[in-house]
Amino acid sequence: MSARIFVAITADQFARLYDEQTQAKLHDLGEVVFGTETSGKVAVPTDVGDEFDVLLTSWSTEPFDPAVLAGSRLRLAVHSAGSVRKLFPAECLGDRLRLAQGGADAMALPVAELALTFTLAHLRNLVWHDRALQRTRDWREGGQGVLGQSIAAQRIGIVSLSRAGRHFASLVQGLGATSVRAFDPYCSADDARQLGVELCELDELCATSDVLSIHAPVTAETVGMLGAPQLALLPDGAIVTNTARAQVTDEEALLAEVTAGRLKVGLDVFTTEPLPVESPFFGLDNAILTPHVAGGTVQARFAQGTTVVAEVESFLREGTLRAEVTPENYDRLS
Repeated sequence: MSARIFVAITADQFARLYDEQTQAKLHDLGEVVFGTETSGKVAVPTDVGDEFDVLLTSWSTEPFDPAVLAGSRLRLAVHSAGSVRKLFPAECLGDRLRLAQGGADAMALPVAELALTFTLAHLRNLVWHDRALQRTRDWREGGQGVLGQSIAAQRIGIVSLSRAGRHFASLVQGLGATSVRAFDPYCSADDARQLGVELCELDELCATSDVLSIHAPVTAETVGMLGAPQLALLPDGAIVTNTARAQVTDEEALLAEVTAGRLKVGLDVFTTEPLPVESPFFGLDNAILTPHVAGGTVQARFAQGTTVVAEVESFLREGTLRAEVTPENYDRLS
């Protein structure tokens, strides 16, 4: 089973993804070779296809020409982050090279947790209270007497019952929410029913949601899916959270609604990242912003590494993969 494994991940990021036990297990699977770090990135060598059996990549992997993968030896690549698309075009997949996504499952729960955090913070006016009290140091100016709202009383709408979307549904239900609906054309009514979620069309979802949580991947079908017409359907004061991909929304239309004070948002993703310093989203009392950190917990990072090593071991022992990326599911994965 011994294999040659090339790690195209920086040392700092590798340490955050793979704890000592997981690192030891990876070394037990074969010879592990680490790439050379340059300016915070690690390049994939041109001979990787002929010299190695397994390639491990992540956010710190330098983009490469996929032609280097077409050697006579390389059989498996495992991406220990989210989306594989920036490194692996669909055409590089086939019977010879197999690809696994080693991070998405591990990050789904923390992504949903941040969406829930945004929701609760807005419902209880948490950020507004804090900013006002910190700024004025005045008890009354800090919002004494201003009432928040219970999440159990909200109509919850979920865009896509993806892995993160399903976790979000479970989390809000655990806090007492009973009205949970979703738009997801790939989810069956029976599957949704088992999740305690009612399916409906997107426009109807927007019109009947006090909280709209976005968990859809970017695909040809989802880009701009939530445009000005859909956002206009949301009730006044509705909360929109996006811990998925900014491109699912019309960002300018969303900004217009937030600037007008009609909607509240919790945003972890933006069309341009890093978010430009002159962005109009800055300074808005009804906007909570985070710098694309939704999936980043200590536990999730180590779980990603554990998943990657489990995939490598399963492939080397049995030729099987749990989270394989295929031509059929490539366009639907985040």
